Amino acid sequence: MRSLCIPITKPMGRTLPSILVCLVVTGLIVTGCARNPVTGQQDLVLMSEETELGLGREYNAEVLKTYREYDNRALSGYVQQIGERLANNSHRSNLVYRFTVLDSADVNAFALPGGYIYITRGILAYLGSEAELAAVLGHEIGHVTARHSVRQQSAQTLTGILGGILAAGSGVRGAGDLVNVLGTALVRGYGREYELEADRLGAEYLAKSGYDPNAMLRVIQQLKDQEAFEEQLAKEEGREPRIYHGLFATHPDNDQRLKEVVGAAGRFSTTGQTSNGRETYLRQIDGLVFGDSEQDGILRGNRFYHGPLGMTFAFPTGWRVENRPDRLVVQPPDGQASLLVTLEDLNRRISPRSFMQKRLKINNMSKGAAFNHNGLTGYTALARGSTPFGSRLTRYIVVYHEKRAYIFAGASKDDRKFGSYDRMFLATARSFRPLRAHEKQLAKPMHLRVITAKRGLTFKKMATTSKLSSRPEAQLRLLNGRYPSGEPVARSVLKIVE
Repeated sequence: MRSLCIPITKPMGRTLPSILVCLVVTGLIVTGCARNPVTGQQDLVLMSEETELGLGREYNAEVLKTYREYDNRALSGYVQQIGERLANNSHRSNLVYRFTVLDSADVNAFALPGGYIYITRGILAYLGSEAELAAVLGHEIGHVTARHSVRQQSAQTLTGILGGILAAGSGVRGAGDLVNVLGTALVRGYGREYELEADRLGAEYLAKSGYDPNAMLRVIQQLKDQEAFEEQLAKEEGREPRIYHGLFATHPDNDQRLKEVVGAAGRFSTTGQTSNGRETYLRQIDGLVFGDSEQDGILRGNRFYHGPLGMTFAFPTGWRVENRPDRLVVQPPDGQASLLVTLEDLNRRISPRSFMQKRLKINNMSKGAAFNHNGLTGYTALARGSTPFGSRLTRYIVVYHEKRAYIFAGASKDDRKFGSYDRMFLATARSFRPLRAHEKQLAKPMHLRVITAKRGLTFKKMATTSKLSSRPEAQLRLLNGRYPSGEPVARSVLKIVE
């Protein structure tokens, strides 16, 4: 905070706004300081612990509206057990921690205020031992114990107050925005320190819990390999990469500070022996869903299969698909068009045209037409609509299937090029049909399986029978910590994808 106050209050050019800034900062420091649970020092915190816990409860409810919990009670209990073991050795062991496995293929983990910590099945697939799982959870616990989210919020609040004072006092348009920019840079700087502090705390909690602190370094290397491979694969497939947030996965290979804080954690070991737990961990993730889930639908080539909804349809070849919890976003490689696919429950027996008018509130339709494809009724029309590109000419298509309406809304960035994409929007909707009996297996997800390597087994041989469609040999190496060129060791436990 001093870096904001000292330059403003130098004797030269001392003005009323600068004096007010110092008075406000001083007042906030006097009334807003709290003891840091980790360091014992005073931090500028503008939020009570009760408010912090309340925000955690509120945001947890929002997270669980967006993501499903992964349906595996044994695995969830295992993650909770490891998390509690670490939390009991943390600086805020008085909190009740909740560790939730999310049913998401994204490679991620994150924490909310008050002890709500989430880890995706996507990142679980790439971890190789219980110690590495503990490293990820310990890192996130570190964010909670050091109250990083609260301290960040306090810094943002203070910079907003300073910006308002400067803007009002100087009469210069945009002065507030300038301070907000400086504040954002400050918060990002704190963010880097926060990540390193979370690494340090995570390593300490690992050591106190009987794990090898160096698991933190192994996780980071594994995630760096995963990130490099995922970015290349995503580029080839025309989609956004699924990589772990923040600096935990992007420390430089030669990050001496990280190595120092991890190495220093060894002094917290209470037994002199450390646990790795590789085979225990691999048994727990045996059968883990890998990639798209059955509940979200499975993309195979350019066709989408959804077992629970009993439907399938095809996208234009080469277009990229983003499978979000509430919609599918489909775009051509150049990103110059977008097709959104959503669904809504039907409550009244109305025609697709009436549904478009009454439920979607589209009243400026033109060139409307009813249709019947694959035994399903629908309606299509053109209208001006709100799109990712702003207000654009949009192709709307509604298809009825069972008790739901499937809505296709396609637009191009340039209205003048709409015609070249419109035929593909229509073709996608026309391909929509009920799932056939022999296709139900195609709507099933892939799973991780654990095997024991036989002598002479190679990743190239494993790739020939794998269900992985993109670079299976490289993916299998990555999943087993042998990327980019390692090979299996006889009698070692390996992950495969079936």
